[in-house]
Amino acid sequence: MSERLRLMAVHAHPDDESSKGAATMVRYGHEGADVLVVTMTGGEAGSILNPAMDRPEIRADIAEVRRKEMAAAREILGVHQEFAGFVDSGLPEGDPLPPLPEGCFALQPLDVAAEPLVRSIRSFRPHVVLTYDENGGYPHPDHIMTHKVSVEAFDAAGDPERYPGAGEPWQPLKLYYHVSFPRDRFERVSALLHERGLENPIAEWIERMKERNFPEWEITTQVRCDEFFETRDRALIAHATQIDPDGFWFVVPMDVQREAWPYEDYHLARSLVDTDVPEDDLFAGVRESVRA
Repeated sequence: MSERLRLMAVHAHPDDESSKGAATMVRYGHEGADVLVVTMTGGEAGSILNPAMDRPEIRADIAEVRRKEMAAAREILGVHQEFAGFVDSGLPEGDPLPPLPEGCFALQPLDVAAEPLVRSIRSFRPHVVLTYDENGGYPHPDHIMTHKVSVEAFDAAGDPERYPGAGEPWQPLKLYYHVSFPRDRFERVSALLHERGLENPIAEWIERMKERNFPEWEITTQVRCDEFFETRDRALIAHATQIDPDGFWFVVPMDVQREAWPYEDYHLARSLVDTDVPEDDLFAGVRESVRA
């Protein structure tokens, strides 16, 4: 019998797992893989982005509310999930930017911040790890720190001399970055909306992307997972403090999304197995290694 494939996704806050790579995780879970989400912080400093949830009792108990939302989302996605135990750094705003709060995740020494993730990797033994690029996908201090600890843990988990006491060494085989907002995807959706004579709610978003000249990683890997877009959306909506069900995430009709871009996209950052890009499978090259 071949070994069961294992996928780990490392995220900064509750709700990130449902907005980045969620349909991919559902697909691989349906195919028999074990999937674990590691959430580095509790999301305690997150704003309430859904007006219907902006109530005094919610604000007063936001940490527990977000834990319950995460529990609901992981059930919908059918994944395992654990918290690394760090405190949300918040998103500083203003000019000049205010200092980050003392003791938050983004201010931890790298070895302190990475140790729980090394422990999780050695315990779960993933073949593939998903995380953010060096800019965090967008420049939130917790997302940037999540990138740093993911790379550190990927490199260290297989080395018995590093992080002693954090479990038996295990070396993941591939590390991917999410490519969550490729411009080609939005332009393809926009063109299809125009072709069908439908309102185009994302045209302004595309213009902002052009103006800001967001850096884009090469898409090396596209995972077809449109069958699970609806499950992704239900998981997103479970994060009720963060997601307005009438908001931007849901403005494009589902059939347009599926036809225009039925994938979730990734950049292969590290691989210890032979694989040819472009790929259509995060476990390309891994399946052969596991069977061997």
